[in-house]
Amino acid sequence: MITINNNVDYEVKSLDVNANVQEKKQPGIVYLIVGILFGILLVKSEVVSWFRIQEMFRFQSFHMYGVIGSAVAVGVLSVWIIKKFNVKTIQGEEVTFSKRKFSNGNIFGGLLFGCGWALTGACPGPLFAQIGTGAFAVGVTLLSAIIGTWVYGLIRERLPH
Repeated sequence: MITINNNVDYEVKSLDVNANVQEKKQPGIVYLIVGILFGILLVKSEVVSWFRIQEMFRFQSFHMYGVIGSAVAVGVLSVWIIKKFNVKTIQGEEVTFSKRKFSNGNIFGGLLFGCGWALTGACPGPLFAQIGTGAFAVGVTLLSAIIGTWVYGLIRERLPH
């Protein structure tokens, strides 16, 4: 069973230590190929384009809103299908969803994320695709994201979650 714990920001998968089922290990090359294909998709759809991102934040183009809106629609539909048809994981485990409480930190975090996205033209997901296109200046943004994640880990316990 996969459960989502409300006290942490990540998903925890419980393992049955008594199970005699060996998980099939996927070779790293499969993940590399899927990552490269996803990067190509991001580049071809122009969602890693600094200019497209600037158009979005200036309300000059619908392109990014259409992409983000489509992703939200697919996510909502996927969750509905999982709940409606009681879809199980590949390992046959039940998928459960729990309610999350709203926190004022969500507003501050969203504003901080949005400002960083607007200033750098990059969000964490497409950073590697941008570097893959030859935009090596994005390495500064990647380094900043890594440092920001590290600082968050240091002060996480003192933040309002």
